[in-house]
Amino acid sequence: REKQGLRRGKRERKRRRRRLLPSGRPPQRWRRRRGPARGLTGGGSNVFFLLFSPPPPPQEIVDPQKTAFLLRKAWTLYSVTPLYRFHRARLRDYARLLSAFIAAEKQKGLAVEVGVELDIRVTVSSIAELRGSEQDQPAVLVQLSSRSRASSRSSEDKLVWSGCFCSVFGDDLSENVLEGFTCLPLFLTHGAESYTSMVGRWFQKTFDCCFRRLAISPLNLSWMVAMWAGSKLDRAASAVELVFSVPRLLQPLDISYAIHPEDAKELWDTVQKTPGEITQEEVDVFMDCLYSHFHRHFKIHLSAAKLVKVSTAVASAHCDGIVKLLHSQYFLGVLMILTELAISQIQ
Repeated sequence: REKQGLRRGKRERKRRRRRLLPSGRPPQRWRRRRGPARGLTGGGSNVFFLLFSPPPPPQEIVDPQKTAFLLRKAWTLYSVTPLYRFHRARLRDYARLLSAFIAAEKQKGLAVEVGVELDIRVTVSSIAELRGSEQDQPAVLVQLSSRSRASSRSSEDKLVWSGCFCSVFGDDLSENVLEGFTCLPLFLTHGAESYTSMVGRWFQKTFDCCFRRLAISPLNLSWMVAMWAGSKLDRAASAVELVFSVPRLLQPLDISYAIHPEDAKELWDTVQKTPGEITQEEVDVFMDCLYSHFHRHFKIHLSAAKLVKVSTAVASAHCDGIVKLLHSQYFLGVLMILTELAISQIQ
């Protein structure tokens, strides 16, 4: 019991401090390890991890054209358990099978021959640049395009839905995966929810995986706004905005709190004690300063409300699991945070 108490005390001290290496990555010994999910080996202790934005991977230069599709769109987040027997050499086959499945679903279960030209065209491609380390699997992009029956064959298809499976510094999951499983724990979707449902059902049946909506807690939102507000940007930044929901009211009421980006960064610089290292206490002080300033002017205690959305020049995030990536320099860092949250939900 004494040894267990010492271990618990050690873990609590680690939880109070989150540190970056010069590369922007957390020390390996502090990354999260928890119990097994399907396709994962057991073992490992509970070790705290860091939520922060790393620089682009040193192994390869990220092609802006191949990742531009991610920027300035509202993406809905899901966590995905490891895919069983997913083979990259068969991406074209997967596209044809998924296309036939969607056509059958839209025709209420009528049989559809694979390979016949359909109204919905599916493309499945691999994006090697969209990962954080060599241990990460390259991202997989699924796109659905529609062609009107009245349009000519030479006309361009209209993109109606996009989904991206990815892992950015998701080593904690990939290191414990069993043979035959592919780890792409974060799934981002943009488009109609009906297509998301159909694509999700096909992947679940084909690769024996499980999808879950990924929500973002107020605590993680406060970490995001603190870290992103302190980011150095090469152009004029938009305002830092926090949206709070007031509970226990007959009519819903949201409070929007906008801070000038330079003021927010200056506040964070005064709060942060050690560059490259962030603690929970510093995040708490940063948020308390914002709360105090708001109370001094409006006599409202924001700490009694629920933080539901944060917006900065780097990205915006909503508690329902909807994210916009707004800056090409930091999108890998945002995806790292989301990958960690997805892994946490899987484990």
